[in-house]
Amino acid sequence: MSSFACRSLRITLLVLFCCSGSGEKAFEVHVSSEKQIVEATGSLKVNCSTSCENPQVGGLETTLSKEVLEEHPRGKWKQFLVLNISQDMSFLCHFTCEEKQHSEHLSVRVYKPPAKVTLKLPLSQVFVGEAFTIECMAEAVKPLESLTLSLLREGETLQNQTFGGAESNAIAIFNTTAPTKDSLNLSCKAVLDLRPHGGHIISKVSESQILEVIERTNDIPTTIIIVVTILLVLFVTSVLLCFTLGQHWHRKRTGTYGVLAAWMRLPRALRQRPG
Repeated sequence: MSSFACRSLRITLLVLFCCSGSGEKAFEVHVSSEKQIVEATGSLKVNCSTSCENPQVGGLETTLSKEVLEEHPRGKWKQFLVLNISQDMSFLCHFTCEEKQHSEHLSVRVYKPPAKVTLKLPLSQVFVGEAFTIECMAEAVKPLESLTLSLLREGETLQNQTFGGAESNAIAIFNTTAPTKDSLNLSCKAVLDLRPHGGHIISKVSESQILEVIERTNDIPTTIIIVVTILLVLFVTSVLLCFTLGQHWHRKRTGTYGVLAAWMRLPRALRQRPG
């Protein structure tokens, strides 16, 4: 086969390939929405459109309830309102043009703002320079990867913690040290940043709590007083016990208590009570 014939065959095959490829993609389908995230049980507007001039069939496939808000007279585009979206899901937009069908998917996520944000302190007071922990919790938040929990002092951010994973209560443990003697006004702040998904920022702050920071006092004198008092009580107790045992032993030997016998041996004049 001549080189000219080979070249012609290659050109013919290339043209057939290009023509067949363009035939498969004779029209385009587009699906979009203003945002890709919606609050749980909320609704979302979804737009479906095609480049086909006269589509035969077109629509949005979903298991949820939907309404057609607007549509092109020839069906080139349609706007739907999808209702009661309660979980992450995908919508299918499809059109049929000249007996060929094309479709596109739109993934939508569901968010849940923090229902409650709480601050938990281990103690009501700490010493200056003492290390302690603070717990911040945000209940039932979704998506967690969009959440940031912050520890605030007088409204100023001290520490932050981000999260990831499935929906659950988010708990942040902050380790810190008590500064100078003062009263610390502490609170927790939860921020759900939905801007990457076309949403907005949602924030919620817990009730503030007061943590007293006190200075350590010299406890040595108090300790000494306590120890001396205990020793003194033990000494007096031991003396009384020895005296009682001694009297008991003396009675066994003589039949009388030693103190009473000594009293009886005193002259009568000395034993008489004064006046």
